[in-house]
Amino acid sequence: MGKKIIISLLCLLFVAGCSAPIETINSAEIAISGGNRYKALRLTPEIYNAADRDLADLLLKDSRGEVVPYFINTAQQKESSSRETYAMELIDSYLKDKNFYFDYKLAAEQKSDILATTIEFSTGDTNFAKSMEIYGSYDNLNWTFVCEDKLYSIDNKSKLQIEFKEPQKYTHYRFKLANNLEQISFTAVELVYSSKTSEEIYFIESLRPEFRIENKDRGTEIIIAGLKNLRLCDITIESDSMFKRTAATLSGVKKELYNLPLNDISYTDMTIPLNRYISREEIYSIIIDNADDKPINIKGIDLRYYADELVFEGTAGETYTLEFGSSSPAIAPVYDIMRYQDQVLKSAIDNVSLGKMHYGEAMPKERDYKVLFNIVVIVIALLLGAVIILRLKQAKA
Repeated sequence: MGKKIIISLLCLLFVAGCSAPIETINSAEIAISGGNRYKALRLTPEIYNAADRDLADLLLKDSRGEVVPYFINTAQQKESSSRETYAMELIDSYLKDKNFYFDYKLAAEQKSDILATTIEFSTGDTNFAKSMEIYGSYDNLNWTFVCEDKLYSIDNKSKLQIEFKEPQKYTHYRFKLANNLEQISFTAVELVYSSKTSEEIYFIESLRPEFRIENKDRGTEIIIAGLKNLRLCDITIESDSMFKRTAATLSGVKKELYNLPLNDISYTDMTIPLNRYISREEIYSIIIDNADDKPINIKGIDLRYYADELVFEGTAGETYTLEFGSSSPAIAPVYDIMRYQDQVLKSAIDNVSLGKMHYGEAMPKERDYKVLFNIVVIVIALLLGAVIILRLKQAKA
């Protein structure tokens, strides 16, 4: 009897060790093109619908099945710059206490205060280096020290502008030189205001989703499918009916919509803002209050949502695979590329797109061999204990 138990336990252990757990997963092919080092893949509604809400289950693999690191980018940085110049005119120059002075004012009167970040000089003189103190004034009477810097033009190398530490509003400027033995002069002096701004441009995609209409309880319910996990931007209703009615969304947004073609002029607003609401379910609904009127004719729905991009290093000519929607719980991966993503986004990036989709594939799940080892140790200990007990009983008998 004891031998039968031991053999049975060993057989069960063997089966447990040999059988691999199975999980289901979705995948999509990615054809890599372009000569740049980094690639960007715009995620589609199909990915959002099937993946985890936080996209933690996304796994990218190359043609050899090796994991490819990536980061998720939600927006594109757009930098813009502006530059305004204000001409100045010389109103006085003189020598005082061995120092030479140039006094300038704005050449034209300004309707409002101006800002200057830099002052630029033009001169026909060469081979000089001068330390200059700059003072500012609003009335040419009271002067305030602004900064001190150097101007030079030596051996085809020149520095003929001085940058202020912070923008200045003065209308008059005085330049003080410790000496001017070279008798340099300026052919032009300009105040310059330059600025750079950075703006995040989000990836907004359009979608014509499937929907159905249900008219009940003095209202029209628009039921839209395929929106799970999408960050919704807005929804626009397409209708040729003449109406003015209140619409309420599943996420609590209320707005008055209208389509009023009157006197050859059309007054129309049929767009509902959705404020980045993330749909938790497959469907999203809008209810239009009809009161005692007939339901309006709804011809279509246009939806906009915020998309993300998967950015990774890829090789042209290869086919990569994106896995998503695993049936097992996932923890978001942490890759080294995430730590220098700002530098990556400043480089040239090729756009790639998803190819053929595969849903519900059965994949062998990676086994936790540490747990299996612990089970083996425990079972062996139990077996040895059972053998020892049997031998003791046989010895007593």
